[in-house]
Amino acid sequence: MQQNVNIKNKKARFEYELLDKYTAGIVLSGTEIKSIRLSKAAIAESFCEFNEHGELFIINMQIDEYSHGTHYNHRPKAERKLLLNKQELKKLRKEVTTSGYTIIPLNLFLNERGLAKLTIALAKGKKLYDKRETIRDRDNKRNLDRIKKNFNN
Repeated sequence: MQQNVNIKNKKARFEYELLDKYTAGIVLSGTEIKSIRLSKAAIAESFCEFNEHGELFIINMQIDEYSHGTHYNHRPKAERKLLLNKQELKKLRKEVTTSGYTIIPLNLFLNERGLAKLTIALAKGKKLYDKRETIRDRDNKRNLDRIKKNFNN
């Protein structure tokens, strides 16, 4: 039953400075987990938010409808509850409210028991000059690797 589902948010590391990472469970229905097992999900435009009861939800996560589902199929962009320890929730809520940080999903995967897990990060948005610096560092690393490769041959 071991399947390799690994859905990443590639823009997150470019758009945000990641401060702290957590692994959270997700409350899903039957057709939602079946679609995730088929890698029919996207977390590129999603973010996490607290409700008035202090529960953490992922907003704007796209899970396509299950192809063999009946009229009981799920909604593709529904809010889904994330499962974390109470201490972790308190810490995240405090950081979000006081410091103005945001919580973004990084990675959606299946663990060894077949349960869907989401890696989330407490993040701070990058400014435009930080993004340019990231691009410059990436280009310099690519050029250095190219020079090393040519030098060794």
